Amino acid sequence: MNHTIENHVMSITVSDHGAELISIYDKEKEREVLWQADPAFWDRHAPLLFPHVGKYFNDECHYNGKVFQTRQHGFARDMDFACIEKTKDSITHRLVSTEETRAYLPFDFTLTVTHRLSDKNISVIWEVKNSGQDTMYFTIGGHPAFRVPILPDTKQTDYCLLFQTEADHLDYLLVEPGTGTASRKQVYALALDHGRAAITSNLFDNDALIFDDNQFDWVAIGYPDGTPYISLSCKGFPNFGIWSLPGAPYICLEPWIGRCDDFGFTDDVSKKENIIKLLSQETFDNGYTITVH
Repeated sequence: MNHTIENHVMSITVSDHGAELISIYDKEKEREVLWQADPAFWDRHAPLLFPHVGKYFNDECHYNGKVFQTRQHGFARDMDFACIEKTKDSITHRLVSTEETRAYLPFDFTLTVTHRLSDKNISVIWEVKNSGQDTMYFTIGGHPAFRVPILPDTKQTDYCLLFQTEADHLDYLLVEPGTGTASRKQVYALALDHGRAAITSNLFDNDALIFDDNQFDWVAIGYPDGTPYISLSCKGFPNFGIWSLPGAPYICLEPWIGRCDDFGFTDDVSKKENIIKLLSQETFDNGYTITVH
């Protein structure tokens, strides 16, 4: 089932399946800005990545002397959540651990996701409670995709990425081919001109760009004139991904707390970089905000 809320300038729709945002409609400009999951390119809109972002090396999570078989981005995006509250400006979903999820990773949890609409801002708010007795380890992330190009008679390379930084470049890693894990063989530089980076035709030829070390907490896709079209803010997120399938008319802005394994990582999950550690009965909360300009 889908749930829609709206105000005078925007409407959003969230699905029970994956607690996924499936529509951001700009009433002022009379257009949908969220990617509409054309299966010819990519059949998702804005999936929630939980209990891990990206892939474990060899799809294996090592925990407490055992090996658990995993898949890319975890299970939450493919499960049905319960809609537990809908107000005039928010939609809240909940997922509780089951025997199925515990076979995947052996943690008891309650995951609550709230989408809140305020003017032209959509806040995505996560709360994870460790309801078990053991310490829980996880990563979490967003994966919203936006229509680019959005203006008539423009192409994706007419647009740009915008960052609020004085740096002349940002450092990023690429994905090790065939593994979905991060390669540390080389650190690449995304050149910036007063915070602006070009979207070139080959920018995503090697999959996602992986940004580590809290290099930014605000990023936007800019119109051809350099003004923001869509922006995303994510305070306290150490990792970020930017991705598109080459040739596809969308770009994903992906705020992550933790990310895929480094290539070759086979240590216990508790030793993974930027892993979230949650003691029994503790609660984690964070989130990000999308703004339509």
